[in-house]
Amino acid sequence: MNLRALAAKAIFEVLEKGVSLSVALPDQQKHLASGKDKALLAELCYGVMRTLPQIEKRISECLAKPLKGKQRIIHQLLIIGCYQLYFTRIPSHAAISETAEACRQLKFEGMVKVVNGVLRNIQRQLSPLSTESDTLSYNTPAWLIKRLKEAYPEQWQDIIQQSHERPPMWLRNNRLSQSRTEYLAALADLEIEASEGSSADAILLAHPKDVATLPRFHEGAASVQDGAAQWAATLLAPQANELILDACAAPGGKSCHLLELEPSIKLVAVDFDAKRLERVQQNLDRLSLKAELIHGDAANIDSWWQGGQFDRILLDAPCSATGVIRRHPDIKWLRKNHDIEELAELQQQILDHCWKWLKPGGTLLYATCSILPQENRDQISAFLARTTDAKLDTLSQQHSPQDIGWQITPGQDNMDGFYYARLLKATD
Repeated sequence: MNLRALAAKAIFEVLEKGVSLSVALPDQQKHLASGKDKALLAELCYGVMRTLPQIEKRISECLAKPLKGKQRIIHQLLIIGCYQLYFTRIPSHAAISETAEACRQLKFEGMVKVVNGVLRNIQRQLSPLSTESDTLSYNTPAWLIKRLKEAYPEQWQDIIQQSHERPPMWLRNNRLSQSRTEYLAALADLEIEASEGSSADAILLAHPKDVATLPRFHEGAASVQDGAAQWAATLLAPQANELILDACAAPGGKSCHLLELEPSIKLVAVDFDAKRLERVQQNLDRLSLKAELIHGDAANIDSWWQGGQFDRILLDAPCSATGVIRRHPDIKWLRKNHDIEELAELQQQILDHCWKWLKPGGTLLYATCSILPQENRDQISAFLARTTDAKLDTLSQQHSPQDIGWQITPGQDNMDGFYYARLLKATD
């Protein structure tokens, strides 16, 4: 099938049905044989998600009336055509003819003239895209801009800018396989430019690579994991033979890192999503690691765990994912303002419940890939106020000892946005 038709289907799934792009895109990529075509399909889909308000405005200016119902997929197709004209080096005539052909393949023969006409009109007048509101200027929903202005009055614009950048590719060296220095040397032998990250196993590639080209990747020598996410295992600091819970484990990067740091631990990895739990097992298998995987709810440990309390708990809580928009730009359009309070309530439930299952003297690391205080600093502050046996452990990475936890903003040291708070349980 025509590549633009596949892109329209993927965008339709995201914007009309609320499916995440990380699910919708692979569903369409499987219809393509060449890696180059798959890459172009991804470029079109991700590009549209980054620039959606401006393109939608431009399309609406050229349509006599909005496309509704079954014709919405042609609206998505026009968005893809417009994105090509403004943001890619694809020759205009090729972009327009291929997009019109996609209209035929989607079985909307009667709309081909409309698609052709709208795109030719845009091509003739490639006027600057509208910036008449914050949403259009920043290609970001108004509710999120408002929250970022409140949380980061000095740097909200920089955070939005960083969230639109293409993300770098980070690797986590598997210290059970070789030292980081040795892996950097192996990369250099293949003329793959890379540098050390701030945490002990982190490696930053100068340019993203296909994992198949990385030395011994499929044998488990390294994993792909953002530099910010790699701090989780290090900050939890597993010790020999401890019983550890990874409370929201999928897709398993942090679980695997914990076992790489201390192979003798007994790790229980739980997740609410059975399908995503399969990914945890695949990661463990590739790295030849073992953990007890459980399909269950971290807010109801009693229902699936008959063992004792845990020495350490990693709670990578469900969150808005506002710190990883540069990797998942569809988050901007899938999340809604009311989600934040609902997520904060869920985080509170899971945190309170996990705390009951932590041994006296134990450590709980609370983590999110959010940059909103309601899910991070405010969440932990409220927890400390209501939990008499909890104490905040100051992290050396914090900007100041007065900070509640460590907030990483997108692009900081090339990392994703992330938050960490380490909590210690009293022994008496």
